[in-house]
Amino acid sequence: MSAPSFFSPSEPRTAWALRCTALDAPAPDRLRVQEDVLIVVNDQGQIESVLTAHGARRKAAEAAHAEAGTLQQLPPGQYLLPGMVDLHVHAPQWPQSGKALDVPLATWLQEHTFPLEARYGDAAFASMVYDSVVRTLLANGTTTAMYFGTIHAAGNQVLAERCMQLGQRALVGKVAMDEPTQCPPYYKDASAQAGVEETERFIHWLQQHPDNAPQAGLQRVLPVITPRFIPSCTDALLRGLGDLAQRTGAHVQTHCSESDWEHQHVLARTGMTDAHALHDFGLLTRRTVVAHANFLAPDDIALMARTGASVAHCPLSNFYFANSVFPARSGQAQSLGMGLATDISGGYSPSMFDACRHAVTAALALHEGTDPNLPAGVRGRAGKGQPAKIDHVFALWLATAAGGQALDLPIGRIEPGFAMDAIAVNCLAPDSNIWLWPGEDSSADVLQKITCHATRANVERTWVQGAQVHGRTVA
Repeated sequence: MSAPSFFSPSEPRTAWALRCTALDAPAPDRLRVQEDVLIVVNDQGQIESVLTAHGARRKAAEAAHAEAGTLQQLPPGQYLLPGMVDLHVHAPQWPQSGKALDVPLATWLQEHTFPLEARYGDAAFASMVYDSVVRTLLANGTTTAMYFGTIHAAGNQVLAERCMQLGQRALVGKVAMDEPTQCPPYYKDASAQAGVEETERFIHWLQQHPDNAPQAGLQRVLPVITPRFIPSCTDALLRGLGDLAQRTGAHVQTHCSESDWEHQHVLARTGMTDAHALHDFGLLTRRTVVAHANFLAPDDIALMARTGASVAHCPLSNFYFANSVFPARSGQAQSLGMGLATDISGGYSPSMFDACRHAVTAALALHEGTDPNLPAGVRGRAGKGQPAKIDHVFALWLATAAGGQALDLPIGRIEPGFAMDAIAVNCLAPDSNIWLWPGEDSSADVLQKITCHATRANVERTWVQGAQVHGRTVA
């Protein structure tokens, strides 16, 4: 007895229910364990109710769904978690994931990344790559991804349509870049006007796509205005995209204060930090997500908190290309919106569980310090009265509920009113690295083991808006 097996855009939806133990982190330092609950999902894919083991309402709902054949149950060793929200993915860079991580950023961009991204005017090539990246992320439990596309309309349309066809919730952006001193002549918008007009055309095309009709008030794939970053865009392009953001209310994504070079470049060019420059161009809004943001000054954080903009924390790529750590703990304490990201391919792993682990490690390095030539008391931020440490619960919050808040979408929590975007984690899966200790591991212990050990092998099923979009098959 089950809900529809796999996602089909044309398949009629039915209400269904799932009996399980659910684990989520609705707040930075709050683990919620819901033991043996019945999660009732309506025909719009929303969580209608989460019913405990006691009470007539639970018994009646369970009996009704059992009779209708719409009752599911997770077997022992499986736990329900919210679907992962990846706030920063360069979809066209997927073929080079795990390559060229030992070169400087400028080399990585000019010799590896730009030549690869230039190929996505070829729809057949785009289809091959994007089919792989969307399937891979779904199999790793990523139910929502915020994608950078390329400058090419054809490739961006292919990416959006693969997300629709495979059932992933996504935000897809046409990359805008026109500054001739920073962009290769073979890979740039023809002009600022062309970059703005192509972005607007893509927004309208996506909003009107027949396979992208809203369900429960939500479109499966949303457009996102995407200036690559300030150095690669002229002032005219940035201001035009800012005007477009104000007119359409669309999401915005870009890179911000990522590295020493980029941070200083923007200061020298505009006389302002990235955050203040983006605000001046009209690009810092409640629906803006900026990647990295390692070098935010205190007044940058205050500005972003005031506008409601958020940071996509990319712990792995920050090590490779920014030589810095985003201070997630202190940012959160200052009401800065944030979430977590893989940053494919600046980060090599498509797993948000890996991103959780990297976030915890990066925060510990910032907290304690890493230079053995310094005394322990002054080696890290902890010795200066600036705690930076986070734990697995904070990391899960970043990867789920915080990402939903950053995107202004009802996702990332297992509670009524939220979309049924979720994953079943099978701790007993073949080749699992998770070992459960009978009689000793509480559900809270299990969550910590999952965040430390879970891999693609443990993601048994993935649901988006109540529809199953991935199921693990074992020969």
